[in-house]
Amino acid sequence: MQDSQGTTELRPSHRISRRDALRYVAAASALAGLGAAAAGAAAPVASAAAPTLIDFAMRQIPARDIRAAGHSGVINYVSTSRPGSSMGAKPITLPYAQSLAAAGLAIVSNYQYGKPGGTAPSDFTRGYAGGVADARTAWQLHTAAGGGQSAPIYFSVDDDVNRETWNNVVLQWFRGINSVIGVQRTGIYGGINPCQWATADGVIGRSGSPGRVWAWQTRSWSGGQVYPAAVLYQRVVSTVSNPGPVVGGLEVDVSDALAQDVGQWNLHP
Repeated sequence: MQDSQGTTELRPSHRISRRDALRYVAAASALAGLGAAAAGAAAPVASAAAPTLIDFAMRQIPARDIRAAGHSGVINYVSTSRPGSSMGAKPITLPYAQSLAAAGLAIVSNYQYGKPGGTAPSDFTRGYAGGVADARTAWQLHTAAGGGQSAPIYFSVDDDVNRETWNNVVLQWFRGINSVIGVQRTGIYGGINPCQWATADGVIGRSGSPGRVWAWQTRSWSGGQVYPAAVLYQRVVSTVSNPGPVVGGLEVDVSDALAQDVGQWNLHP
């Protein structure tokens, strides 16, 4: 990736302010923007016609540019930049989140600090204690930006890990994460195998969309297969040799929403 159940009916007992009314409209719009995915929720393959969310790291892309490009929302970081780098979209800020919500865009949280070959090692290599520390940081940044209290955070396995590494290292990292925010608020980003292993080992939560779990699968390391239980599929991975589409002057990654509930904040207040 880049360093790129039914809803509850609102029944206010008092007159709401204009500001709150606008907030409710924006939240409903963000949900509606993903609603079309529900019709294809049982399909095992991603579709270019599905609602799309983008992820990016270098700087904040204005909400108007994201809407103009036809995307339904963003997957944004609840982590800081690695040593020696300064990425303007890490972490997501409250003012930026408010601008996205006001434009009717969905917001989903993702945590990634380290990276293979980067100035900090991959987060999952730090085991249980690392998972505890990462979950605490992720939750603090998520809530500071206005993230939903029951919304999941996707934690990145941005590498082609094998089963041995999963069992002995990555799984322990996820158990550390679970100890802080609970299984239901934990999601995974990775290739098809880690997504399946995380589900089988019970370390990620379940979407409100039937049969789906908090798995954000990347096409990388997936052999052209799509995990039927995933809620997001990263169809476009922007690289130097294969750049992604440009939105607001920045190349972005693009993910298809495979379910109505992908963990967007407005569905999980």
